[in-house]
Amino acid sequence: MTESDSKAVIFDKGQIKQKSPPMYKILLLNDDFTPMEFVIEVLKIFFFMNQEQATRIMLKVHTEGVGVCGVYPSDIASTKVKQVVEFARRNQHPLRCVMEEN
Repeated sequence: MTESDSKAVIFDKGQIKQKSPPMYKILLLNDDFTPMEFVIEVLKIFFFMNQEQATRIMLKVHTEGVGVCGVYPSDIASTKVKQVVEFARRNQHPLRCVMEEN
């Protein structure tokens, strides 16, 4: 192969645009049956919050009906929602966890 046969492609940095993946908020929804202590435990286990952070989010869920646990890419958010719901069901709590685009 001669040098004239090879084709080089040169991209200008201005031409290549990387798009960030869509982010999703994970929300805990209030119910009248799940104990506050359990919600705090969920926030600490699955969202790595300390006691103070978890308590603040739990109170927001309790008083406002919904609280944001974190913002993640789709696959991570989906996995966390499934983990929280499965954990709640195993512990016989009706806690609802959903994700919505940020």
